[in-house]
Amino acid sequence: MKLATVSVQGRARTGMVNAKGITLTRDEDMLSLIRRVSGSGTSTEAEGETVPLDQVTILAPIPRPARNVFCVGKNYHEHAHEFATSGFDATAKEVVPEAPVIFTKPPSAVIGPDQPIPSHLDPTNSVDYEGELTVVIGRGGRGIAKADALQHVFGYTIINDVTARTLQHKHRQWFIGKGFDGFCPMGPVIVTADEVPDPRALRLRTFVNGEKRQDASVADLIFDISSLIETLSAGMTLEPGDLIATGTPVGVGLGFKPPRFLKAGDRVRIEVDGIGALENPVE
Repeated sequence: MKLATVSVQGRARTGMVNAKGITLTRDEDMLSLIRRVSGSGTSTEAEGETVPLDQVTILAPIPRPARNVFCVGKNYHEHAHEFATSGFDATAKEVVPEAPVIFTKPPSAVIGPDQPIPSHLDPTNSVDYEGELTVVIGRGGRGIAKADALQHVFGYTIINDVTARTLQHKHRQWFIGKGFDGFCPMGPVIVTADEVPDPRALRLRTFVNGEKRQDASVADLIFDISSLIETLSAGMTLEPGDLIATGTPVGVGLGFKPPRFLKAGDRVRIEVDGIGALENPVE
């Protein structure tokens, strides 16, 4: 099923998206829903009214994550080469990582569909896009084995890992260049894991002003979803509602000669099969 967080008459509500609109649940928010369903094994219950989608505003599925968003760098082979030769990678000498490169984005970076990406916050004018399939953790745990990892997945959504490239390079780490307010568009929905039996079969595409820039299969990940969950949970407890943005494929703005960074007036659209499209204007 597809789950969304929407604003109904100024109040944030969770619900199940269907042909008639969105049928509201009894949960206070998406984190409460995930914790309840993952903790009890019960199904999502749609107890409220059904509201037409044209009468609501779709927000990020988890508008304020409880913890930082986990992100993975250089996790597609072609993008790893693209980044290594771009002149913006100041973090490592190897082209293809020997282990997952993990960083985070703060909860304050999250915005929803159609909300503007504030490129004006970057004084270096080097704002870039990164379309990413994102894992939503359901049942938490520590020391999760790779063979059991997908059992801990509640569902999947889309994140745009927006990045100020010059700041990413300048600070020799990625938190500042990727952590600005509004630099983590998310949505439009969470598709539950039962509808995605094999996430490797999904395909991701990114468009800027209608021009296709990225087009890749999730099967091309260097470190697959199960490996990422195993790595992250080895020494820290993953919790229900945690988010793991799995990395971006080749085709980001820095890969062009010269780089094609985002500017005010642009529109970025990221599509993932079965999830839908996350689209945001740039201001």
